[in-house]
Amino acid sequence: MPSSPTGTQYQLTAPGGGVTARVTEVGAALRGLDVGGVPVVAPYPASMPTPAASGIVLVPWPNRVRDGRWSQRGETYQLAITEPKFHNASHGLLRFAAYRAVEKVPERLTLAADVFPQSGYPFHLATEVTYAVSDAGLTVTHRIDNVGEQDAPVALGTHPYLTLGDVPASELTLHSPADSRYVTDDRMLPIDLQPVDAATDIRQPRTLSELALDTVYTDLHRDADGIARTTLTAADGGRVTLWQGEGFDFRVLYLNADYPGRDVAIAVEPMTAPTDALNSGTGLRWLEPGEAWTLTWGIEYTAG
Repeated sequence: MPSSPTGTQYQLTAPGGGVTARVTEVGAALRGLDVGGVPVVAPYPASMPTPAASGIVLVPWPNRVRDGRWSQRGETYQLAITEPKFHNASHGLLRFAAYRAVEKVPERLTLAADVFPQSGYPFHLATEVTYAVSDAGLTVTHRIDNVGEQDAPVALGTHPYLTLGDVPASELTLHSPADSRYVTDDRMLPIDLQPVDAATDIRQPRTLSELALDTVYTDLHRDADGIARTTLTAADGGRVTLWQGEGFDFRVLYLNADYPGRDVAIAVEPMTAPTDALNSGTGLRWLEPGEAWTLTWGIEYTAG
């Protein structure tokens, strides 16, 4: 049997059997989530590499760094250019890393990988991501430990694509309330923070097919429990909800018309910082030696 380009494939099953998830060794990517037989995370063929960063963990920064060059605390660093199209460093340092399994039981998986000191990022982080399924859905917990000898600047994101089975985009509505969004230049780098406008305002549900989004949002609306939620709903009332816990103060919404096997796929990306945070410092967390940071998000499904 040929090897998978995304490494070992792990399957998780909730005790009740109605919720299953699939996670890859490469990038610790969430490559599938089914609830009651309904796919709520967009799958892709096992024979292909992860398309469009689907489901990967973005650490120690999400999104882009302008020209791969960044400055903080009087020091300037140069990262490798990993997005040649726009001449940026993109999506952190573990996108194509092989994670190791440190715990695996039927309903829970913990994967770990280190960010070792290297050109452009001379800091040492130990990272873990735990995927846990239950009858309520999926909960994802990230932990980042600074195991180096100096303060380390850190941000984190993740990149799941949501779906509702085979329901076409024209029959889905998106609700993702936030008050502000970043305006970007032709390299998808931020040049201003402005209130949402007619094209980007999703504080009320809107049909997915009328939108064209590749947008970073902040000033997210949080419910009484402190959770920020994005919901994709079908005409029959079925809905999938991605929730963001404390620390995930930014969200990217990206509509991808080239996702394999779909007319359109919507990435809902919880992030702790916006694009180019290594330069702006916005949302950037400095971990002291020995300090750890824990973050959670998850996905739930309600049948129509």
